[in-house]
Amino acid sequence: MKYLVTGGSGFIGSHLIEQLLNLGHSVINIDNFDDFYDYRIKISNTFTSTGKKLPFTFESREKDIARAIKYTSSDRYSLWYLDIRNKEALAEVFRTQKPDFVIHLAALAGVRPSIERPLDYEEVNIRGTMNIWELCREFDVRKFVCASSSSVYGSNEKVPFSENDPVDRPVSPYAATKRCGEILGHVYHHLYKIDMIQLRFFTVYGPRQRPDLAIHKFTRLISEGREVPFYGDGSTARDYTYIDDIVSGILKAAEFLQKHQGVYEIVNLGESQVINLNEMLGTVEDFLDKKALKKELPHQPGDVPQTYADITKAKEMLGYKPATDFRNGIKKFVEWFLRK
Repeated sequence: MKYLVTGGSGFIGSHLIEQLLNLGHSVINIDNFDDFYDYRIKISNTFTSTGKKLPFTFESREKDIARAIKYTSSDRYSLWYLDIRNKEALAEVFRTQKPDFVIHLAALAGVRPSIERPLDYEEVNIRGTMNIWELCREFDVRKFVCASSSSVYGSNEKVPFSENDPVDRPVSPYAATKRCGEILGHVYHHLYKIDMIQLRFFTVYGPRQRPDLAIHKFTRLISEGREVPFYGDGSTARDYTYIDDIVSGILKAAEFLQKHQGVYEIVNLGESQVINLNEMLGTVEDFLDKKALKKELPHQPGDVPQTYADITKAKEMLGYKPATDFRNGIKKFVEWFLRK
């Protein structure tokens, strides 16, 4: 099977590609190495995911990306440096590479940045995604897994969050763009028979996690003896999902689509275990064996009180079974952080 993976040099994408290659598949990786965080991290992810050591020292963005394309290319892997907003460039990939299946992870992520840059989020997360669907239609690619987000649930008071809950009151532009993607995805399924599963990820963490996300940021700041920004009273809670479980869920969704026709489904992928901010911080402190210097701050606009996944559908439909509890996941993350 030849998979096209967008955002394949990011946190989730690089883990997914590593698994796809290990399973013997071919992979086309599309990534724009966005300035959202250091492009060098994504280049390192690219080499790790392809099982290769970085063979050069970093010099400049364009030169380093060009070298990554050269050194990671193989019969079963190709890296394409392009933006999903560029439909003509995307069309060249579809035309020349002829993918069988698309796994769409590329997006502008983050609740707080989306409040400052809402139009950028609309361009990438809605228009960019529609570009890919248009090309799936044109080039007859009929199998599609798409990354949605638990953010679509907004300030949902009913817990755990079920795929059947109303989600029409998002509280951030990021969440709104992800919900739009779910709705538009159904349009392309209905009109063009693209079989599709939209996966609502719940707070993914683990090795290679983006440095701006809370667990990575807290770990880094505590280890450096610097103040940790601590929003609210610590009662906000998240359903943290270890990266290996997310990748397992993506692969199970792809397997389901390969075996079934006429599919459009929305599915939660989480651990179904809620950890509050105080407990998360304390767990990181435990495995670093170091106390945090907390800087207490007010709640941030767009943040929600908690996320909590009902994963009944994922278990019954996909055979999804998360295997890494929170303490063990943090232990693995801290071990990775200390040796990187």
